[in-house]
Amino acid sequence: MLEVTLILCLSFALAYPLGYYLAGIFSGQAHFSDRVFLPIENVLYRLIGINPQQQLTWQGYVTAFLISNAVLLVLAFTGLMLQHHLAFNPDQIGPLSWDLALHTALSFLTNTDQQHYSGQAQLSYWSQSGVIVTLQFISPAMGLAICVAVLRAMRGDHLLGNYYADVVRSISRVLIPLSLVFALLLTWQGVPSNFQSAVSAQTLENAQSQIIPSGPVAAMVAIKQLGSNGGGWFGPNSAHPFENPTPFSNALEILLILLLPIAVVFMAGGLLRNKNFAWLAFLSMALLSVIFISGTFYSEQQANAAFADLKTTSASAIGNMEGKEVRFGTDLSALWATLTTQTSNGSVNSMHDSLNPIGGLITRSGMLINAIWGGVGCGLVNFIVYVWMTVFLAGLMTGRTPEIFGRKIEKNEILLLAILLVLPVACILGFTAIAVSFPSITANSQTGFHGLSQVFYEYTSAFANNGSGFEGLGDNTLWWNLSTSVCLLLGRYLPLVLPLMIAARLAEKRMAPTTLGSLKLDNITFGATLIAVILIVNFLSFLPSMVLGPIGEALLN
Repeated sequence: MLEVTLILCLSFALAYPLGYYLAGIFSGQAHFSDRVFLPIENVLYRLIGINPQQQLTWQGYVTAFLISNAVLLVLAFTGLMLQHHLAFNPDQIGPLSWDLALHTALSFLTNTDQQHYSGQAQLSYWSQSGVIVTLQFISPAMGLAICVAVLRAMRGDHLLGNYYADVVRSISRVLIPLSLVFALLLTWQGVPSNFQSAVSAQTLENAQSQIIPSGPVAAMVAIKQLGSNGGGWFGPNSAHPFENPTPFSNALEILLILLLPIAVVFMAGGLLRNKNFAWLAFLSMALLSVIFISGTFYSEQQANAAFADLKTTSASAIGNMEGKEVRFGTDLSALWATLTTQTSNGSVNSMHDSLNPIGGLITRSGMLINAIWGGVGCGLVNFIVYVWMTVFLAGLMTGRTPEIFGRKIEKNEILLLAILLVLPVACILGFTAIAVSFPSITANSQTGFHGLSQVFYEYTSAFANNGSGFEGLGDNTLWWNLSTSVCLLLGRYLPLVLPLMIAARLAEKRMAPTTLGSLKLDNITFGATLIAVILIVNFLSFLPSMVLGPIGEALLN
């Protein structure tokens, strides 16, 4: 528990100043980092023909966001389909199928990194480094840019800055420098960083040789953790000893899961010029996070039900070690599983399919809420959506027109919030219903409560742009690649674009003066109401699926 406490405290200690650094570089004012990065950025602006001083309306910002994503999708899909013709392919890996290439390109473009392939076996070094890692830098930067635009609109700006400039700043001033530092630390810990071909080694049994893949792994691991990406070089992700070889690398990678998502919360306080809002968000998320971590800890410290009939106390003494690395144990595996699903990260150091039922329930609940830290930028945007919902409900309960920061939330904004409320229910439950109705086309490997949990988890992971999975599911099929691609699109673009529309509509309204009757956001009453709304909305929306999945499995055992 000491290690867990140190990781959480260090994450906060580093994220707090980083958040105000982020606020500074997106403030539109001169910043000390300009001396180092501005000359490089100006060269990039000239190369792509962008005027960074051009201010965009919310419509222009969204248009730039969507166009850039469309261009990147075409380039990524083409690169994956042609990888066998391109350089950096020492192991002579062939092309992906079109549906797997499409799913992979969309998955990394949407900051999801859901993998229906095994990286070391199906992707060349070019695809891993030139396509996947490139998108792992760009996709969180785009999410952060949208978040910054939402915050600018919330403070009343009508022009929201320049989308391309915000993306470039995110990459050049945040993601690349931090990734470089952490990649060097991971390399020091033994994570491979080379372009060598796979090595053939003779096993101790001397029966046959074993192929040991390698490559520039450290660079991917650094940005996969830092950017809430989660997609690993190897199929087992950070459970693989080459991606996560030591206790220090494990602690470092857990820290990276939290670093930017927490920093973005404090960035909001700087951009909104309202530190109380940042502390409201931080304390609300932290309380939910600790509750969820405690639940998963308790769950995984219990013996696996498969050992219930064994006449021994050793199983209960060590907890549920199925699907976990011995070098990490149950506690650090439970911590990682909880945090990676609270943040849209999706990387794993244990197999979530082997979690006890309550652990599986908590991890998928973190994805459904998608606002306990959340992804880089996206998590705070989702949290703001819950704040708007709470303000509306609080206004109804007090008999006042709901307003936030002096601007009223009215019919048009409520309609957009209703879409965001219904969208995950319709998408996740709709596809789950179809999948379990036709198991022959879904290749579902299990039936019963756990089988339903596998299907539900897969669609939840895709919609929440998380990427983790219950890997007992055979998901590299035409159905899974295409159906989850739809979830990837719906879960990425509408939850980013619609909140920006709402914030822009609010910015256009006249600001009402603060009175004694105005709703205050910086008190315990509103914070408790906000947490209750987050939990109740998700509980009521997905209660039947909980009963038919992990709750039913727990009761059965």
